[in-house]
Amino acid sequence: MKFNLILPLLLLTTCFVASGQEKQPGKSHQHDISANEKGLIKISIMYPYAEGKTFNMEYYETKHMPMVAGFLGPNLVKYTIEKGLSSGIPNQPLPYMAIGIFYVKSLSEYQAAIAPNRDAIRADFKNYTDVMPVILVSEVVK
Repeated sequence: MKFNLILPLLLLTTCFVASGQEKQPGKSHQHDISANEKGLIKISIMYPYAEGKTFNMEYYETKHMPMVAGFLGPNLVKYTIEKGLSSGIPNQPLPYMAIGIFYVKSLSEYQAAIAPNRDAIRADFKNYTDVMPVILVSEVVK
């Protein structure tokens, strides 16, 4: 008889504890990801929006970024591609058409990998854009 009372109580307790471990609304998994990125070097290649300028996202995604990523070798942790949608201020122009981001372990290794390939990278610009990018090198702190 005690077993019949203990088993449901045990199941109820287990379910309650497990439900408390679920993600809370508004909490993002990004926090866990950024903890793993802390200390990485982030190279952001930002393509400013300008009236009449073009950007071929398909080419950038399938050709250009994989080409550059290949130059970076094992120093590359990951890369991301962002497509600009709107400004954060209503009725203002889009600040960037696209942003490509490389996360690397070492800035000096990144620079050493890019230097001999800089001309090939720049020559490929004409295949996807007529905009000169703005580059920001930063360190992920959180």
